Amino acid sequence: MEKILIVDDEKNIRKVITRYLRQEGYFADAVMDYEDAQARLLDEKYDLILLDLKLPGKSGLELLKWVKKTIPSIPVIMITAYGSIENAVEAIKIGASNYLTKPVDMKDMVAIIRHTLLREQHFIEGEEDRSRMNDEHGIIGRSKKIRDVLSTIDIVASSKANILICGESGTGKELVARAMHRASSRRDGPFIAINCAAVPAELIENELFGHEQGAYTGATTREVGKVELADGGTLFLDEIGDMSLNMQVKLLRFIQEREFFRIGGTRPVMSDCRIIAATNRDLEDDIASGRFREELYYRINVIQIDVPPLRERREDIELLAEHFLRIFAEENKKYVTRISPPAMEALSRYDWPGNVRELQNIIERAIVMTRSDIISLEDLPQKISKLHRIEPSEIDELPDMSLSEIEKLAVIKALRAEKWNQTRAAKRLGITRRQLRTKMEKYDLL
Repeated sequence: MEKILIVDDEKNIRKVITRYLRQEGYFADAVMDYEDAQARLLDEKYDLILLDLKLPGKSGLELLKWVKKTIPSIPVIMITAYGSIENAVEAIKIGASNYLTKPVDMKDMVAIIRHTLLREQHFIEGEEDRSRMNDEHGIIGRSKKIRDVLSTIDIVASSKANILICGESGTGKELVARAMHRASSRRDGPFIAINCAAVPAELIENELFGHEQGAYTGATTREVGKVELADGGTLFLDEIGDMSLNMQVKLLRFIQEREFFRIGGTRPVMSDCRIIAATNRDLEDDIASGRFREELYYRINVIQIDVPPLRERREDIELLAEHFLRIFAEENKKYVTRISPPAMEALSRYDWPGNVRELQNIIERAIVMTRSDIISLEDLPQKISKLHRIEPSEIDELPDMSLSEIEKLAVIKALRAEKWNQTRAAKRLGITRRQLRTKMEKYDLL
C-alpha cells in the first residue's frame, strides 16, 4: 500500500482528499504547513507528496525545493489555484512531477497519482541507473553504446585535448559536446556553438573571427567573433566537414598558434578555448578526395567519440519516447500519460533515419494531434504504425468467439477507454464516427 502525504492548509480539502485516497486503497496522511510536513517526512517514508502551492508561512515552492534537495526520490504533485498556472510551471522546473488545479477532480487526481507512481517504479532500477539517466547532462539511455559514450566523456572531459564527435544527423552530437563542456574544468566559461553548414562560405570567417570597424562597407563598429567569445570556454564547430578549404587553413593556424586576426585587423588576438568539432561526414574519405585538410583533421581529432544512430540502440527508444512525451505534454498543456503497447512496439521496430531528432518530432506531433490521454497507433505516421504486427501468441490467447462478438467487445472497450466519447472512440478504432454509430446500433449500445 503506497503512502501519500497531503500538505494543504485548508482543513476540508485535507479531509476530503484523505478520505478519497483511503477509499482508493492508499495510505494517506495530511499536514497543514511547511514545518509539519518537514517533520513528518524526516520521521516517516512516503511514496508521493500532494503539495498545495499556497501554505501559511513558507510556501509550497519552498517545501518543494527542500524535498528535492533532501529526499529527491519522492515524486511531488503540486495543487494550485486555476489562476496560478505560472507557479505550477515553475514548480515543474524545480522538480515537481505534475500538478492539479483547484477545484480538484478526484478521479483525475487518482489517475495522475497512479501514473506518477508507475512511472517512478518503471524508471528506478537502482540509483546508479537513475543518476546516469537524469544527471548526465540530459543524455538518456541505458544501452551499452550510450554507456560507452558516457564513460568516454567521464575519462576525457577534464583533459585539454580537442575532440571530434562523429555521428549521423539527429543523433545528439551537440548534446555530447555540451556534456563534455559541463564536465570539464571550463564549465564556468562560455559554450559557443556555430554550425559551419548553416553559415554561407563568404560569411564564415566573420562569424568565427569578427572584424574591425571599417574593415568593409557597412562595418560601422568592431564585431567580436565566436572564437573570441569562447575565450576560457569551449568552441563547438558543428558540421566542420562543410567548412571551405580556405577557412580550414585559417582555423588550422588558430589552433596551432592560439591567435587570430579580425578581418581588417593588424594586431593578433589571443583566445584560450577548447575545440570540440562534430561531423556527419566521413572525413577520411573527404581527405582522400581533397575536400578536407589532413593536418586539420589530426589537430581536431585527438580523441574521437562516435555517437550511435538510434537504430543501433533500440533499447533506448522507449526511454526517449517517454521522456519526450512528458516534455511535450507539459509544453502543450495536454493530459497525455502514456504510449500504448502497440504504438511503442511500432516505434521500436522503425529504423529512425532521422535518429533522436525524428523521434522527438514524431512524439511532439502525436501529443498535439491526439484527442486521447494515450498515444495510440492511429496517432503515429503510417510509415511507423504499419510496423505493428500481431504475434502468434496473441492470437492463441484470444477466446473462441465469432467475429461479430470480437468486434462488439472491441467497440465496448474503445468506448469505455474514451468514457463513451464517440469521436475519440472512433479514432481509437480507426473508423469514422458514423461507422461507429452504425456498429453501436448493431450491437444495441446506443
